[in-house]
Amino acid sequence: MQIIWRESSDDATYEEARVGRVFNHRRPQRFPLAVVKATCEDDIVAAVKLATERNCRVAVRSGGHSWAAWSVRDNSILIDLGNYKYLDVDPAKKMAIASPSMTGREINSVLVDQHELMFPGGHCPDVGIGGFLLQGGMGWNCRNWGWACERVQAVDVVTAQGDLIHCNSVQNQDLYWAARGAGPGFPGIVTKFHLDVLPYPKRGFRSSGYTYPISMYREAFQWVLDITPGFDQDTEIAAIAHYPDSDSEMVFFVLFVTMKNEPDEAEAALRPAQETRPAGTIEEWFCQEDSLEKQYINQAEKNPERHRYCTDNAFIHDDADVPAVLEEAFTTLPDKKAFSLWYAMNPCSWRKLPDMALSMQSDHYFALYTIWEEERDDHRCQEWVRNVMKKVERHSVGAYLGDSDFQVRKTKYWSDDNAMRLMEIRRSFDPHSRICGYLDQGDLSGTKGLDNAHQWKM
Repeated sequence: MQIIWRESSDDATYEEARVGRVFNHRRPQRFPLAVVKATCEDDIVAAVKLATERNCRVAVRSGGHSWAAWSVRDNSILIDLGNYKYLDVDPAKKMAIASPSMTGREINSVLVDQHELMFPGGHCPDVGIGGFLLQGGMGWNCRNWGWACERVQAVDVVTAQGDLIHCNSVQNQDLYWAARGAGPGFPGIVTKFHLDVLPYPKRGFRSSGYTYPISMYREAFQWVLDITPGFDQDTEIAAIAHYPDSDSEMVFFVLFVTMKNEPDEAEAALRPAQETRPAGTIEEWFCQEDSLEKQYINQAEKNPERHRYCTDNAFIHDDADVPAVLEEAFTTLPDKKAFSLWYAMNPCSWRKLPDMALSMQSDHYFALYTIWEEERDDHRCQEWVRNVMKKVERHSVGAYLGDSDFQVRKTKYWSDDNAMRLMEIRRSFDPHSRICGYLDQGDLSGTKGLDNAHQWKM
């Protein structure tokens, strides 16, 4: 077990261990006492017991993609799982066991290439499944396949006391319940996820795309909203405002990605969009052959490395005038690399969820991804996000943990009953707040957790 202590390591080694794997280059000014580079479950157990001996907290890093860098905490031992890679696949049972730092791309490179299977992990290829699944997992085709955490059949967990236990629907049920939607407040460290996987729809993986000038924002957005409720349920639907490149004007882009067994099924699924689309596209394609790997490449281009990020999000009320609520967010981007996203959640949002912590959703998921390069632009970009979200929150039911920063804005993340139960589980399994929880302003949440209430709603 490699340990890098702040007090005894050279500055470069410590700094690389502290934030070298943090995706967001808007680096936090928080400094762990030490970083443990774990390679196995025994290392994780030993690190928790070391923290107990030192009377300090434990923080965990899986993929390093948390926008708020939740893993970097003062007065903590940071357990970095980047060197702990484990994947075991049982293709006959359509099951996989994976460690938290495995990314969706890494898992699917094995599942797709060797077994013609897939797991609906994060859209960005370098997102580790640890934080992604704890937060719920808005993965591929979430609108029909459901949340990725619904495919978690069990978790192996190191508790705040340093014990390694197995959790599922019949043993350690409270931790299993919490592992599917608790986010960074989970009172333990997941070492393995036991996952259901799906057949990979290689032959019928197709997409259609329609690019409109931003002046057609209202018309194009309303079209998407109108066709979504009855649209094919194996089709992912997203609308994005962005700049295609640094020399272009802002556009409104609508993407349909369908995952069918056969090409003719894919064409039939995508045909209604092609036949009802408003005239006036700048560019379009219909039922183009696609793949998971091509989608990963596109996602990586839109989420570039070595950049500064500020994100926020909301689930918009089902009966809201969505184009009006989101107009500022979609038409006034503060930087050429920023983008705004609307993601269709219907019909997933209309069915009863399993008994798990995750409990916040609506038909309309909205997120801002503000991306820039220079520190001098920090205030301007962050203020734009804040000003937009102060208005949007009035029309929201809550937010998704994965694109949130509790230091900036707190809102509702669970139903009231689930939030109460979750905070009780946190206090029960970690009464001394050994595991770093929800990083609010000043990092004061401790065993209390989050209030689960809108901050600005009027």
